[in-house]
Amino acid sequence: MSSSFVVTRFAPSPSGELHLGNARTALFNWLLARVNGGRFVLRIEDTDLERTQERYVAALGVDLAWLGLAWDEGPFRQSQRGALYAQYFEQLERRQLVYPCFCTPLELDISRRSQLAAGRPPRYAGTCRELSPAQLALRRAEGRGSSLRFRVPLGERMLFDDLVHGPQSFLSDDIGDFIVRREDGTAAFFFSNALDDALMRVSHVLRGEDHLSNTPRQRLLLEALGLPVPHYGHVSLLIGADGAPLSKRHGATTLRELRAAGYSAQAVANQLFRLGHSSARNELLSLTQMAEAFELSHLQRSPAHFDAVQLAHWQREWVHTLSPEQARAWLAPVLPGELDAARTAAFIRAVLPNVLLPEDARIWQQIIFGTALSYDETALRAAEEAGPEFFSAAANAVQGEANLSALRGATGRKGAAFFMPLRAALTGRLHGPELAPLLAAMPAERVRERLLHFAQPRS
Repeated sequence: MSSSFVVTRFAPSPSGELHLGNARTALFNWLLARVNGGRFVLRIEDTDLERTQERYVAALGVDLAWLGLAWDEGPFRQSQRGALYAQYFEQLERRQLVYPCFCTPLELDISRRSQLAAGRPPRYAGTCRELSPAQLALRRAEGRGSSLRFRVPLGERMLFDDLVHGPQSFLSDDIGDFIVRREDGTAAFFFSNALDDALMRVSHVLRGEDHLSNTPRQRLLLEALGLPVPHYGHVSLLIGADGAPLSKRHGATTLRELRAAGYSAQAVANQLFRLGHSSARNELLSLTQMAEAFELSHLQRSPAHFDAVQLAHWQREWVHTLSPEQARAWLAPVLPGELDAARTAAFIRAVLPNVLLPEDARIWQQIIFGTALSYDETALRAAEEAGPEFFSAAANAVQGEANLSALRGATGRKGAAFFMPLRAALTGRLHGPELAPLLAAMPAERVRERLLHFAQPRS
């Protein structure tokens, strides 16, 4: 593939927050542009004025920037390109490739239901396709509004190659005439999406496979206008581990939710990179490394399973790469404000190997620095079985700052017989951060207090 002509785009509609499916589409198009030294275009498809919300336009920029997907051109707003669209509508009308349609939503719904009841796929029945000039004049005199439909050629077979699914074949008679301009005068998706791709010199389009049936319509439009047709590729749908379409029940599904929870952009990108795209690279990758490893031939046709466990894996890999300064910034929301630098560093060293998200560290902040401590049943049993003498000796060894070597020497115990009851008394559980950094973070008076709690004979 020559790099000189590769132009990709991401063209979302600002009717909601950026979810994982659209984020993956943006990532794949960005990677395809980068691996070929091409350009990545951002276009906002906001011609549907009822659904467009400006807060989602702003949020989109934040999400893409967070993910690291910088665009080379744009963002273009389709709502600002009405005059341009009008020129091409006029061209289609002049060549009689479109016609006004006066059918109401109710009439269209009745027609659709009738076709389904007869076992036929629903498509426009061509009611207004051959209206005479007199009939057109009458409907306009009645004040009836009209949309504009493209006149699909009859009896043609359309063949094209999809970048993912390979050779495709569609009969024009199965498509039906489709709307290119809404009754309110705004451009419909089929028209503005295809026209802008051509005018912006987009050469390759990767989008969800639910758009595959749109491709013949858009090819017909561009060919009728004498404009270049992009290479289309339709990537697999995202589904949950249970096989159902990805939804809220599978956890956070928008980039904002993931970012707010504390997931890293790199972890999310690594997960998306492997959803419907195979790669021999199994390590945590940067965006540059993903671009080097991205292959159109590796895009898969079968549905891509989003698995929260895999996202957790990449998040864990990312956490392990953090420097002390980066970890401090990431955990800032749960760090007690009154801690000195040394104790803060010890707390981070203690908890970082045990957390995926900042909120995971909150429980350890409460355990290490809080006054009240609850005990798991197994931890309570382990502490009580160690006996008061063990804890009395340990408490007496706490001089200034608690030290594992001093505690071990004072109690005379080693291995599990030493670590298990000590951990149980200090944290109320048998598993968690390593004891050495945990002790360095915990105030000495708190350590002594919790040890003395078990130094008294239990009734």
